[in-house]
Amino acid sequence: MDNRFLNRRYDQISIMIVEDHPLFRDGLNAALSLEDDLIIIGSYADGEIALEMAQKFHPDIVLIDVNLPSMNGLQVTRMLKAQSPGTAVVVLTAYHDSEQVLHAMRAGASAYCAKDITPTDLIDVIRAAAAGYYIVGTQKLDSDALQKWINRGVEAISPYVVDPNEHYSPLSPREMEILQFVTNGMSNKEIAVKLRISQQTVKNHMTSILKKLNVQDRTQAAVASLRHGWVRLQIDPSELHLPDVDDE
Repeated sequence: MDNRFLNRRYDQISIMIVEDHPLFRDGLNAALSLEDDLIIIGSYADGEIALEMAQKFHPDIVLIDVNLPSMNGLQVTRMLKAQSPGTAVVVLTAYHDSEQVLHAMRAGASAYCAKDITPTDLIDVIRAAAAGYYIVGTQKLDSDALQKWINRGVEAISPYVVDPNEHYSPLSPREMEILQFVTNGMSNKEIAVKLRISQQTVKNHMTSILKKLNVQDRTQAAVASLRHGWVRLQIDPSELHLPDVDDE
C-alpha cells in the first residue's frame, strides 16, 4: 500500500483503480497522482482481489473497468456496494450505450464514463462522486434525481413491458457464470456437468437471463454480453489449428 495513505489529509480522496490493461492503468495513476487531493491507495487487475482490498482499506472511490477477468466490473460494483456502501464507484468503459449506463447505475455506480474522457473531466467526476453526487453524462444528480432518471430510462427502452424494471434486475453471480459458458458455446448439458447442477436448473437460469436482458434466445444473450463487455471469449489454445511454418 502507498505509504502516503498512512499520512493522508482528511480532505484527500482515496482512490482504488481496477483495470487489467497495464498501459491504461498506469496512465490513470500518472494523471490522478498530479492532484494534491487525490491519492491512489491501490491498483489491481482482478476484481476479486480488488474486492478484498476494498474491504480492507475502504477507499472513497473505486475506478473500475467493465471488462475484467474472473468477474466483470458490474458484478464487482454490486458486491462492493453491498460490503462498503460508503465507497463510490466510477465505471470506466469502452462500451457506451444507454442500456449499459442503466445497468451500471442500477448496479450501484456513482458515475459511468467512456474511456476517452479527458483527465480534467474525470477528476471533476471523481470529486463529485466523492461528494455524494451521481454523474450521468453532463448531469450531476442527487439520489432522488438519479432514481427518477433510471425510471425514465428503463421505461423509454422497454415501453411495452408490463414491468420493465425486471429486465434491468442484476444478473446473479451464477447467472453471469452460466452466461460466460453460453458465450463460449457450451450446451445446457455441458454447463450442468461443469457446474454439477441439473439441466433443468440451467434452463431455469437461462429463462431468467433472457428475461433480464430482454432478449429472445441464447445467441442474442451471448451477443449482448459481449457487446457490453460483461464476458470474454475464452478459447482453449489446444483447440486452435495454427499453420506450420512449412505450410506458409
